[in-house]
Amino acid sequence: MKAVTFGLVCLFACLTLVLPLIAQEGHPLSGSWTGDWGMNAQQRNHVLIEMKWTGKELVGTINPGPNASPMKVATLNPADWSVHIEADVKDANGRAVATVIDGKIENLGSYNRIISGTWTTGGMRGTFEISRQ
Repeated sequence: MKAVTFGLVCLFACLTLVLPLIAQEGHPLSGSWTGDWGMNAQQRNHVLIEMKWTGKELVGTINPGPNASPMKVATLNPADWSVHIEADVKDANGRAVATVIDGKIENLGSYNRIISGTWTTGGMRGTFEISRQ
């Protein structure tokens, strides 16, 4: 009887410690997102987006590294889970080009959720799809 009681106490203690860690995934957009965007299925551009919820605002970077482009605007509308991002992304010559990304979160309950929608850079408008890593 003591062994069963001890086992149940250990199980309860483990669940008490582990379950809160699983539940603390954070803001739906926080994390690294990777995928591509382009004008058609043949011409795609790889993209990496890092986002973080600070507790007050959503901040992030498009293509971190030497060609990093900090987000000027990043919003999430929880009513329909739409995402709006504005940044000045560097083109092939290193010039800043105004970029607007509008998408919607899919598979919200999944850790590997997806955002897809439209990506406009300068005068080019295409589609994008990124997934959280």
